[in-house]
Amino acid sequence: MELHPEKTRLIEFGRYAIERRKERGEGRPETFNFLGFTHICGTNQKTGYFTIIRKTISKRMAAKLKQLNAELKQRLHDKLTDTAKWLQSVVRGYFQYHAVPGNEKSLGQFRTHVLRLWLRQIRRRSQRSCWTWKRFLERLGGRLPEVCILHPYPTERFDAKHPR
Repeated sequence: MELHPEKTRLIEFGRYAIERRKERGEGRPETFNFLGFTHICGTNQKTGYFTIIRKTISKRMAAKLKQLNAELKQRLHDKLTDTAKWLQSVVRGYFQYHAVPGNEKSLGQFRTHVLRLWLRQIRRRSQRSCWTWKRFLERLGGRLPEVCILHPYPTERFDAKHPR
């Protein structure tokens, strides 16, 4: 068994990586992709302490949206309620995995893209469609789950296992 040279490397990452790279005159620490997330060194805006920022890998999100678009084309003539139920389960499943602290922006973008794909599919059902974005959000936009963080912050997990 051998390590793949392009996938395996040592990078400077962690609490003191930003300070050390500043001292050497280098840029920000490198990021890496792992388990569907891009991991980034960052600081908490309130406290200024080190934190790891996890964002959804953009390529994965784009691939999922492309897959959803193809599936929506297959469901073009299905009832709106059936499509809504299916989209609810898809978005809920996506959120179950990707709803980690700090990833709200990516989740919001995903939800908005799904809504736009669904509106485009509805508009294609008729040559005289009267669906506007505002009307769509009023009638069907609330059917998809809202963005919320489903996984606890690491400090909350630690405090639950090790009470003081």
